[in-house]
Amino acid sequence: MQALSVSDNPPTGAPAQHPGYVLFLAIVAAISGFLFGFDTAVINGVLLFLRHQFALNDLQTEVAASALLLGCLLGAAGASMIGDRIGRRKSLLCAALLFAISTLGTSLANSITVFSIGRLICGLAVGLASVLTPVYIAEIAPAPNRGTLISMNQLAIVVGILAAYFVSWKFAFLGDSSWRWMLGVAAIPSLAFFVGLLTIPESPRWLIGNGQRAKAEAVLTRIFDAQEAATQVRLVEQAATTDEGSWREVFAKPMRKRLGVALALAILCQVTGINTVLYYGSIIIKEHFSGQTANTALGVNVIIGGTNLVCTIIALFFLDRWGRRPILLTATAGMALSLVTLVFAFHIHSVSPMVMMISVICYVGFFAFGMGPVPWIIISEIFPNKIRGRAASIATSALWTSTLVVTFTFLSLVRTFDISGTFAIYAILSLVGFVYIWRYVPETRGKTLEQIQHEWER
Repeated sequence: MQALSVSDNPPTGAPAQHPGYVLFLAIVAAISGFLFGFDTAVINGVLLFLRHQFALNDLQTEVAASALLLGCLLGAAGASMIGDRIGRRKSLLCAALLFAISTLGTSLANSITVFSIGRLICGLAVGLASVLTPVYIAEIAPAPNRGTLISMNQLAIVVGILAAYFVSWKFAFLGDSSWRWMLGVAAIPSLAFFVGLLTIPESPRWLIGNGQRAKAEAVLTRIFDAQEAATQVRLVEQAATTDEGSWREVFAKPMRKRLGVALALAILCQVTGINTVLYYGSIIIKEHFSGQTANTALGVNVIIGGTNLVCTIIALFFLDRWGRRPILLTATAGMALSLVTLVFAFHIHSVSPMVMMISVICYVGFFAFGMGPVPWIIISEIFPNKIRGRAASIATSALWTSTLVVTFTFLSLVRTFDISGTFAIYAILSLVGFVYIWRYVPETRGKTLEQIQHEWER
């Protein structure tokens, strides 16, 4: 059976003859991105009330915030095997069910233990979706639009983040029990995701790899015309005649540079600290920005979520125009500058809290423009077809491991280095990211997957 992989697009980079259908498939798959964003970000508002209701200390708060991320790590680690065995669509259906179960469990939790278990289950769903959704979209996407279509998942993530912040802000008036409603509303998109998946086909790449040529050609005919569909099928079948990729090949010498790039991007997009704002933003603003209330903090979160959304949309327009490298370099430089400004603002007591908020908003905006969408795209592009799924699973697991470490250590770092010292660390890591991208990350804009592989093999 072929390893989890991204489709072999035709060498000609043929455009879709039915772009509306491709867009529909991408939108349905990207609902998982919305749930990803909502369920990860809603903890930002939930923690304000959960801490009070269950009298949580800093360690318990970090556990509550990190339980989902442990599930994400486990889900991402198993995604390649599951997606390989039962298919992309059925795997995403399993994720949809896990989203629904976790929503019920967390919203009705009567203890921090039950809450954390529910969040762990939610993390399994997010981990599965974070690997499988970009792969599914890439397998049905024509080469000229692949970057934009894959980034629709990132767009859905930031829409979910904004929705979580808005829901938290609106439900805050309910007091200590408001966190239950903040979590419970996720049942609606969970149901929409499950129903939507019932209307879309399995990935044609997976179908061919599992001997279902006629079904695959029927799917590809709805994307391209019949002639191009036949060409696609022939190319994928030719690729499938090679030996199946093994874990040894993933770590073989010819792949080490690519794996290094994938792992570095996955780690750098998290250790630069973005999730401290996304998960602990309301606590940061309420406890470290002078004179701010819980309601103000939740309102500022909505602005941050809106900035995240707008800058992600801007990135969609430029990803297949400017290229991956210029966007990543602009993003990391902007993130570093924003964090340095924030650090200085913490040390100048006469500075208005508004300056700090603007620095945080700019930091999130630069992240959303580059380090949010681009690493997912490059990870899905740079590996040969037969090991792409395994390599992407490793990189995504590294991403969730980094997210878990940052989220679990943030409050402890603040106690040790104070808030300004902690953000100074993230500023330095943003500069490290800039230097690494400048030296090692390749440009993949406008190239078919085959062309990208040929350039790496020179």
